[in-house]
Amino acid sequence: MKIAFLGTGNLAVALGKVWTAAGHEIFVAGRSSDNSAKAAAAFSGTAVEPAALAAVADVIVVALAWEGLPSMLSTAGATEGAFAGKTVIDCTNAVDYATGRLKPETGSAAELVASLAPGAHVVKALHLFAGTSWPGRTTDGPVVAVCGDDSGALEVVGELVEELGGRAVVVGDLSASRQLEEAAGFVMRVVTAGHDPRSAVPEVRVGESH
Repeated sequence: MKIAFLGTGNLAVALGKVWTAAGHEIFVAGRSSDNSAKAAAAFSGTAVEPAALAAVADVIVVALAWEGLPSMLSTAGATEGAFAGKTVIDCTNAVDYATGRLKPETGSAAELVASLAPGAHVVKALHLFAGTSWPGRTTDGPVVAVCGDDSGALEVVGELVEELGGRAVVVGDLSASRQLEEAAGFVMRVVTAGHDPRSAVPEVRVGESH
């Protein structure tokens, strides 16, 4: 599979390393060609210009800062339909890192991506694990909540998450993405308060009666 990252940060590098090892061909594009080349070199990927991204990709991973989202999607041709028919994984954390507040007043980053990329099959995923160094397949990896409107795209994302060592769980259609994005803000608030966010979620044993 050909996977292209729109964004050159730690997320692209961490995921790119594992997916390259799994046999995928990886491309990277960003605002800076130097940063694209540096990120691609970390896993023997290929740096491309944003305008060329869609043409080489089966799957596009949007790994951008919230503030740069509209302009970079436009530069990559998404607004002109270049992403149509493709699985697009939105990993945007549209959160104020100081307060944990979600920046969009309504909707979500994933829904903005969908509105700016007509015809794309957008799936919200992996934003909670942006800083994680993924180990590859494991027997008991983390649960990765995902949401989207296209069943085929959700299946593709599920397979890619498994290759990262996680387990994808579909929690709804794309309208559920705001809740997933707000979860990132909650995690940040708990961390800022000096606690492990895992301890802030009650243990629920699935399948037991209450």
